[in-house]
Amino acid sequence: DVSPRLQRVLDAFEYAPAFVKTATWDVLAWNQAASVVLRNYSELEAHQRNILRLIFFDPHVREAQLDWESAARFCVAAFRADAARAGASKEVKALVEELSERSPDFAEMWRSNDVQTYGQGTKYLRHSVLGMIAMEYSAFAVDGRPDLSMVIYNPATSADAERIAALIKSSSAKTQAVIHKTVAQEKRVKTKR
Repeated sequence: DVSPRLQRVLDAFEYAPAFVKTATWDVLAWNQAASVVLRNYSELEAHQRNILRLIFFDPHVREAQLDWESAARFCVAAFRADAARAGASKEVKALVEELSERSPDFAEMWRSNDVQTYGQGTKYLRHSVLGMIAMEYSAFAVDGRPDLSMVIYNPATSADAERIAALIKSSSAKTQAVIHKTVAQEKRVKTKR
């Protein structure tokens, strides 16, 4: 779990997708921008909110990658570095066994023993609504929690920022409409009783 303070930090990045992940790459917390641009993690059960499981087994995540193989290799190499740094050997071993059993691609990439830090760079995604978008990412350690890191994706161009902002605003408006409709329906049900 993350502290309410850390969640507020994530939420402060209004148009920049951001999330907190564990050493085993489970996504623990995210902001609205991450839900709209990357993946709506709230739709997934906790064990499904794993970046490696998503990159190797979610067809939508796989399709969104401009170069899936390069993205997957980067993830495996950066995961290896994170896992070694955090010393989460028991959890890592179980996850690696599961992924290796389910994915020959993962097994081959894991055997290559590549190590790379998550660090910073530019990610290109094929978004189902926005089309191609570019985001600059940076990963940060969470002080006092060696098992956690925060990743922030900042729109790489002003055009990407404008398109992402418009999508988030549109998504927020739709969410509010659903909430208001649900509340109105609940009031009608209570009134009929």
